[in-house]
Amino acid sequence: MALNLQQRIDQALSRVRHPRTGRDVISSDALRDVATTPTGKVRLTLLLAPGDDPALARSIRQALESVEGVTEVQINVRDAAHAEPAKKPAGRALPVMNEQPAQRVPAPTPVAYPNLGRIIAVSSGKGGVGKSTVAVNLAVALAASGARVGLMDADVYGPNIPRMMGVNEPPMVINERIIPLEAHGVKLISLGFLIDRDQPAIWRGPIVMKIITQFLRDVAWGQLDYFIVDMPPGTGDAQLSLVQATQVSGAIIVTTPQEVSVGDALRGVKMFERVSVPVLGIVENMSWLECPHCGKPSPIFGSGGGERLANEVGLPLLGQIPLYPPVLAGGDQGAPIVAGDAQSSAARALTAIAGRVSEALEAAARR
Repeated sequence: MALNLQQRIDQALSRVRHPRTGRDVISSDALRDVATTPTGKVRLTLLLAPGDDPALARSIRQALESVEGVTEVQINVRDAAHAEPAKKPAGRALPVMNEQPAQRVPAPTPVAYPNLGRIIAVSSGKGGVGKSTVAVNLAVALAASGARVGLMDADVYGPNIPRMMGVNEPPMVINERIIPLEAHGVKLISLGFLIDRDQPAIWRGPIVMKIITQFLRDVAWGQLDYFIVDMPPGTGDAQLSLVQATQVSGAIIVTTPQEVSVGDALRGVKMFERVSVPVLGIVENMSWLECPHCGKPSPIFGSGGGERLANEVGLPLLGQIPLYPPVLAGGDQGAPIVAGDAQSSAARALTAIAGRVSEALEAAARR
């Protein structure tokens, strides 16, 4: 009688010897959370004690990769000292990763914060594309137009808003409410105000969710028209935490013209669409370098990537921002370009993007 995939995996693991116990890895209680998908992907957790040979992970991987029908192997290694005791199942059938669990923990219900106005997430698929620069200058440009604007730094792993806005001090707390700092007419909150500059943020999802919820709920924002959220790059805990915590009016995806950046930005668009957050459009940063003498543009990072992405996903290209050295200097010195050099081509592009974002939100509200 032919063995099915799960039985073949179980059989392969039973042949891998654990050097410390002399028994196989299954009877040695060294494995947790062994799971498969119908397409042959295998995932498991390997528990290693301080004296165990790390080469055991390689032996397990090789054993599984030799199993007929296995297409991919993912092994997560954990410290055995912090692992919970294994729960003995009635049989050794492996769970399938895409099956619904027996008991589901419901996702938090988003809470409306009418005082925050329109909540805009500024995101990117990868780091280094100028997402925080766009978020900061978008906030300052909207404030310069007369709007009441708040800016929340949700990039808990690399909070740069304090430096870019030129303020960095612990906020006051009055009646258990955090008083946001203010710069360039924008109210601000950032984890960077609350931790030391050299303190690494090594946090998992629940902590990220708690920080974002506290910044939304426990900061005395007052009444705002726009609430800009500077997200960390990627499609991880912070993005999911924000959309689970509150109702996001729209997202802006920042990219550069490079195809690598565009590919990552596409995943960001799809992530927001999957969680039912409307994407307002694409912003292409560092589109070209202007010659300081003749003004001739040089597309040093390629060209057309933002427009190709916008066309592919059926979204507007909100604007293209030239690579202008004073933008970088202003970010380091706490002087956003739309405030420090409002007549520069970069500042005009950012101000125009702010206008298009406002128009897109107005149009969405009328639908």
